[in-house]
Amino acid sequence: RPMYPADGRKFFDIYSWPYNIRPEITRDLGAFPFPAFWGPAAGVHSPQGEPDAVSRWIANAAKWMESHHKPSLNLIYLPHLDYNLQRHGPGHSSIPDDLKRIDHIVGDLFDFLLGQGVDALILSEYGITEVEKAIHLNRLFREQGWLTIKEELGHELIDFGASKVFAVADHQVAHVYIQDATMIRQVRTVIESVEGVDWIWSGEDKAKQGIDHGRSGDLVVFSKDWAWFTYYYWLDDQKAPDFARCVDIHRKPGYDPVELFLDPALKFPKLKIVQRLLQKKLGFRMLMDVIPLDATLVKGSHGTRPADERHFPVILSNTSGLIPDDDCISSVRVAEVIKSYFSDQ
Repeated sequence: RPMYPADGRKFFDIYSWPYNIRPEITRDLGAFPFPAFWGPAAGVHSPQGEPDAVSRWIANAAKWMESHHKPSLNLIYLPHLDYNLQRHGPGHSSIPDDLKRIDHIVGDLFDFLLGQGVDALILSEYGITEVEKAIHLNRLFREQGWLTIKEELGHELIDFGASKVFAVADHQVAHVYIQDATMIRQVRTVIESVEGVDWIWSGEDKAKQGIDHGRSGDLVVFSKDWAWFTYYYWLDDQKAPDFARCVDIHRKPGYDPVELFLDPALKFPKLKIVQRLLQKKLGFRMLMDVIPLDATLVKGSHGTRPADERHFPVILSNTSGLIPDDDCISSVRVAEVIKSYFSDQ
């Protein structure tokens, strides 16, 4: 978790509770390779080390926690496969090497935990499918006259409070917020006409699926598994917000996997990065504006239910009888599986 002083600087850091874990684990394992956790340096050779540096550090941290604190439940997230599967797609020639790397990390961690008498559950959140189409819902809403745009210093920003309709995109799912409930049917009809949209939930559909939270979109839209949703809303790249070309997860109104890329239009991207870092070192304001605005670069995504069950996530356990014998279980039952383990202890 980075630290953000009031002067605009950013320092990479981690969070722990109790607080004393933070300096101790950093002393023993070294600094968390934060720049390689997300962005163009994620999943590739970088100054932070090997492509799997982040997952390796986390796995070592999990071992450290077991050795020092022996938690009853340790949730460990190893993100290595997230990067190139989205960047290049599951069929890319680089993926077998990624699989070997994470297999080694997981296998080593699994053996360590078993050696400590710990039962382990291996769970993938999702399977990533090949994608060929990006869907720009906010641009569609803008063309319909529903999105209100405010221009600031030559850049366009969404005025969410003044917009009739806007979307918050998250991979292959988008939450669509509608100011006037009488427009829901009209908005739904427009979205249904978009190539790549699969199904749309509203009202009773959301309640049935357990996602009718007050902050959920009035419509929840899913793409086909070969498409995904962007947050893009500008029609002219010259007027895109200044944060669009940066790794900036807090300002963007939606997830942006294009942050995994360096802009191919830059002749010497690494030189530009050095230039920006030098500006920062000298105390100048700067933008690390090296991210492209081309959604077609993204080749993998997740979030919707894959058409092919081979792309479903997996759950594995070394504990007999813990996982139901069904060939396929609902993802919402995973919590029950974990709870059932502790109820049997």
